[in-house]
Amino acid sequence: MQTTQTISGVREAIRLARQSGQTIGCVPTMGALHEGHLSLIRAAREQSDFVVATIFVNPTQFAPHEDFSKYPRPLERDLDLCKQSGADLVFHPEPEEMYGSHNDVTVHVGELSTRWEGASRPDHFDGVATVVTKLFNIVQPDKAFFGAKDYQQQCIIKAMCRDLNLPVEVVTCPTIRSAEGLALSSRNAYLTDEQREIALSLSQSLSLAEKLVAENELSLEQIRTRMRDTMEANSGVVVDYATIADRETLIELNERQPRMVALVAARVGSTRLLDNRELMQPE
Repeated sequence: MQTTQTISGVREAIRLARQSGQTIGCVPTMGALHEGHLSLIRAAREQSDFVVATIFVNPTQFAPHEDFSKYPRPLERDLDLCKQSGADLVFHPEPEEMYGSHNDVTVHVGELSTRWEGASRPDHFDGVATVVTKLFNIVQPDKAFFGAKDYQQQCIIKAMCRDLNLPVEVVTCPTIRSAEGLALSSRNAYLTDEQREIALSLSQSLSLAEKLVAENELSLEQIRTRMRDTMEANSGVVVDYATIADRETLIELNERQPRMVALVAARVGSTRLLDNRELMQPE
C-alpha cells in the first residue's frame, strides 16, 4: 500500500493506474476508522481495480462550537486498517495542501442543505461538498463509496455529481451497526458505557417507525411523535429531529409514498448522533 500527503503524489499514482487500464474507487474519510469505514474500503476493493482511501479532517465542515480540535486522529492505526481492508493508496494531506492560501471559490449546495443536519449546522454541507469536489478532482475516481448512516450527506453528494456533471458514480453502502444495533460512528468513542445504552433509543425509534409504517394504521405525524417519544423516554437524550421524509429531496412527508426514509438526530450527553432507515409503504 502506498501513502502520500501531496496532490502530486496522488495524481502520479492515478496516472500509472489509468495507464494500465485500471478503474479507480475512492473512499473519502475523516479518519478514526471503524468497521463502517472498512466496509466501504472492502466494497471499493470488490468494485474497483485501484482503491484510494482519503483521510482528512476537514476544517471547513466544523462549526466554531464543534469538535474539530478534539476529533480523533489515530493515523498509524488508520493506515494499518486501510492496508488490511485492501486500499492501494492512502491520501492523508494537511489542510495547507488541500486549501493552500486561497479558498475564494467554494461549492454552495442550496436547498437540500438547509433542512435537518443543515438547519443545525449552517455551512456544514458547503464545507463537505467543497472538499469532496476537490477530492474527486484530485483522485478522479470512477466510483466513490459513502455510508448510508450519513444519509443527507450521500444525497447531497449524489445531487452534486448530477448537477455539476461530475463523472463519478456514488455508491451508498449499508450502515454498519454494533451487535446491539447502534450505528457505528467515530463519535461513539465519546460515549460512556451508560450513554451507549441510552443511544440505542435512536435505532429503536427507527425500528418502531418501520413497524408502524408496515401496520399502515397511524398517520406519519403520529409515527413521528412516537419516534420522538421513544428517544425522549431516556432522560439523557435531547432530540434534535425525528422525521419521515422523501428519500431524494428529504422534504418531510405528510402523505405516505413508496420511497420514504426515517431520519433521527439527538444529543446523548455532549455527543450528537445520527441514524436513519429507509421505509417501504405496504402495497
